[in-house]
Amino acid sequence: MDKVITTSSFNHSITLNERKNIVISGVKKIDSFDDEEFLMETSMGYVAIKGEGLEIIKLDTYQGNVSINGKVHSLTYMDGLNKKEKDETIFGKLFK
Repeated sequence: MDKVITTSSFNHSITLNERKNIVISGVKKIDSFDDEEFLMETSMGYVAIKGEGLEIIKLDTYQGNVSINGKVHSLTYMDGLNKKEKDETIFGKLFK
């Protein structure tokens, strides 16, 4: 599921509280998500968040802010995300 977000500001930040609440600003597009992984494009590149019980709590498409709850295991920036890396996400594996 592709979610396109129009951003009025390209400022990017990530706030992680107690490894279970994460707020990301500067999100341009959410490429895929489920309860174990989020893949999104931000103004600073692609970000992959992996964990368990992940869910979107708040989505502000105007400002490009996303709030996610769940246990966060990792947060990774992927510079120059190519098709192979994108296909390795959970949704990429399911829909080959």
